[in-house]
Amino acid sequence: MNSILSDRINNMEESATLAMAKKARELKTQGIDIIGLSLGEPDFKTPKHIQEAAKSAIDEGKYFSYPPVAGYQDLREAIAKKLREQNNIAEAKAENVVVSTGAKHSIANIFMCLINEGDEVIIFSPYWVSYSEVIKLAGGVPVLIEGNLENNFKATAKQLEEAITDKTKAVIYSSPCNPSGSVFSKSELEAIAEVIKSKENLVVIADEIYELINFTGSHASIASFPGMFERTITVNGFSKGYAMTGWRVGYICAPLFIAKACEKIQGQFTSGGTGIAQRAALAGLVGDQKPTEEMAAAYLKRRDLVLELLRDIPGIKTHVPEGAFYFFPDVSDFFGKSAGDQKIETADDFCLYVLKEANVSLVTGAAFGAPNSVRLSYAASEAELKEALKRIKEVLAKLK
Repeated sequence: MNSILSDRINNMEESATLAMAKKARELKTQGIDIIGLSLGEPDFKTPKHIQEAAKSAIDEGKYFSYPPVAGYQDLREAIAKKLREQNNIAEAKAENVVVSTGAKHSIANIFMCLINEGDEVIIFSPYWVSYSEVIKLAGGVPVLIEGNLENNFKATAKQLEEAITDKTKAVIYSSPCNPSGSVFSKSELEAIAEVIKSKENLVVIADEIYELINFTGSHASIASFPGMFERTITVNGFSKGYAMTGWRVGYICAPLFIAKACEKIQGQFTSGGTGIAQRAALAGLVGDQKPTEEMAAAYLKRRDLVLELLRDIPGIKTHVPEGAFYFFPDVSDFFGKSAGDQKIETADDFCLYVLKEANVSLVTGAAFGAPNSVRLSYAASEAELKEALKRIKEVLAKLK
């Protein structure tokens, strides 16, 4: 019966992060003490005032019917106000905002609306695993421009300009970046913006989902630069900064014709996102920001802890992430080494070895476009992080 499945689904790669998380859960059900550092999942609970807003929405009984496809008007207005006041995107209005069931859904909407068969999309690499698969699903061709460890995994405006062809339709990057934790500075984004503006009919998708977990002291939105609002689709949401991964609320802010297109396709696929979750998201956006600030401070403390522990492992090479909650160390020094009958040839082998011998789950960098690296999430308790890095150090020392 597998033969009846479409080429579309047969050709699609499974999400590497979700696949490793699934494998870790299976081992846990067998009673194995697995420390999961593979998912981009905050280990904090959703702040209490956001939970209470959802409870109140249920008690009010007004949000049980189909929500507007693009999201409730007051939430869209609050998002637009936030973008104007905090991101300096002066043109942002409620009509430019479409609320979806998570930023991943928003990105899928975008590419399904933009891409024709054979169109190229330039991806700043390393990149979040789903970008390339969604682009291919839409009929597009991913084109990678690669940053490396030496430049903090940030590809440059010059690389972007050299990669553009007459088939290039869009560019996508994340900042703070998943998987590297790197943050593009204002000057770096200004250089990228100049390249975008020099090309006709080229748009940029700015994935800013980790905006609130930024250790640099400032966040720059490319849509805020002169002439860039009409060229930019800003993607954001509530999963990371507000510990609301399971609530599934994300959004875009885009030129009106793109926002309307995304609303149109969403109307056919999913309709509006869950009403109760939208009320919770609104409370997160306009309510007390102290819990979010405290979470970011905790992540910074964990980053510094993990940095110290990683630097104590011979063979591990890493930069200092400036945001999000990931390390993306280069592990290529271990390629060609072995322990018993286990030989490490790739980052995939490295992750499987660490999972089997240390009971710690990581994700191969190959899934993110960087085959010499692995992704380690430090969205875990300090105790778990210390134990995980202790185990990793011990099993890596056995490789010869």
